[in-house]
Order: sequence, then structure tokens, then C-alpha cells
Amino acid sequence: GMLLLSSAMIALIWANSPWATAYFDLADMRIGPSALHLDLSVATWAADGLLAIFFFVVGLELKREFVEGDLRDPSRAALPIVAAMSGIAVPALFYVAVTFSSGGERLHGWAIPSATDIAFAVAVLALMGSHLPLALRTFLLTLAVVDDLLAILVIAVFYSSGVNFAYLAATAVPVAIFWWVTKRGWHSGWLLTPLAVITWMLMHSSGVHATVAGVLLGFMVPVFSFPGSPDRRGPAERFEHHLRPISAGFAVPVFAFFAAGVSVTGDGVLSRAFHD
Repeated sequence: GMLLLSSAMIALIWANSPWATAYFDLADMRIGPSALHLDLSVATWAADGLLAIFFFVVGLELKREFVEGDLRDPSRAALPIVAAMSGIAVPALFYVAVTFSSGGERLHGWAIPSATDIAFAVAVLALMGSHLPLALRTFLLTLAVVDDLLAILVIAVFYSSGVNFAYLAATAVPVAIFWWVTKRGWHSGWLLTPLAVITWMLMHSSGVHATVAGVLLGFMVPVFSFPGSPDRRGPAERFEHHLRPISAGFAVPVFAFFAAGVSVTGDGVLSRAFHD
């Protein structure tokens, strides 16, 4: 949590400093193979690529909660899901009520207040973790994930230029293989990592937010250990143990660094908002 908030603060200060041009040039620098339509900006790689690792870890944690944790009871799982749906609908309705008289393009932004940034939400939970009951943390985590997935669905349906259903359908193939491999107890990174990368690439090419691939793969990992396994921890717990440091120590702070660098001075967003 401290790494994420520190990265966000550094980005915000840099983006509003005399050296802001260097920050935005770095964020906009494009890398990746253009033949695969992956010549993306560094900021996009951070948001769509690295954050998929974070969503994979979150998917593992939620899978464990749904199978053996507090959310295995459907009535208890329904509460954060309904809360997340309300968290999408109420801000959107409030926005429409405020901007209805303006009409036109202003109404088109109804989904903006509906989004919850799950990475920052989980960072705040991490900072307060020792002071929160486990059940409350589970509730907030589920709410944040469902809210984020619903927001991605809203973007795909209402704001995307088009979803390529062929690529989307093709995503099911590496996902199914990933599930079959982990179900068989083959947990080698040399085998699973290429499957995860292919899943991410197909999801990205489909037009759906690529981080959804991380959640899907997280839900494919079995929770319980196999009979006769020397390790009493299940595969989902082991995967989470190995990947959480990479997610929390690198992927999320880098994402925060490129996501939080918003110019609020001069010709920045805030000054233009007040001017308008």
C-alpha cells in the first residue's frame, strides 16, 4: 500500500513540475511488436499488461473465498455483488440528473463516476488491514472487483468501437487448457506462463479490457490440494503466495505511477474544468 501511494504521489508531483514533459513523454513512449497490434504506450502496458498480474492474484483470492471462505454462502456473496451493482447505477443516475439539462456530449459521460479503481482500493485496505475484520475486507474486496468488472462491461458495451467476437471466443481455448493443466497438477511456470500470455493477447485483441484475462485465469486454478500431495496448501494459495510480491511490489506501483500523473496546473484537467 505504501509503495502504491508513494508511486502515485511521485507521479502527481512530477506531472505538475517544470519537468512534466519528460514524464508524459515517458508515459506515451510506444514499445511492442506492431505486427501483433501490441505497439502500446508504456502507460497502456502498465494499465493493461502489468495490472493483469494484480487481477490474477485477486481472482485467486476470490476463488478461495467463494469455495472455502465467507463467500461460499450465496446469501453472503449476494450482498457485495448487489452493493457493487448499486455503486455502478447510483453515481450514473446522479450524473444524468445533474447534466440532463445540458444534454449532448455531457450526458455521454454518465459512466465516468461509476468506476472504482480496485488497485487503489486494495492498497487502502492493505494500509488498514490490521484494523479491519477479515469479513469486512472480504466484503470490500468482492465489491471492488465486481464493480470493476461491471465498469469494464459498461465500457465494452457503450464505449467501445466494437468487440471482436472471434478473438473473444478464441480466448476460451487457452483458458480451458490452463484449467486442464492446473487441474492435472502441472504447475510449472514454463507451461502456464505462455498460456497466460496467449490468453492476455487474445483478450486484448478482442477489444475487451485485457485485465479480465487475469481474473478468468485466477478462477481456473483449483483451491484444494490433490490427494497425496506433500503440500497441504492448495494450488490457488501457492500461486497467490508466489505472485503477490510481484503484484504488490512491482506491477501495482508501476501502474499507479503512470495512472496518477495528471496535470492539475496550467493547462491541466483541473484548470480547464474550472475555466469551463
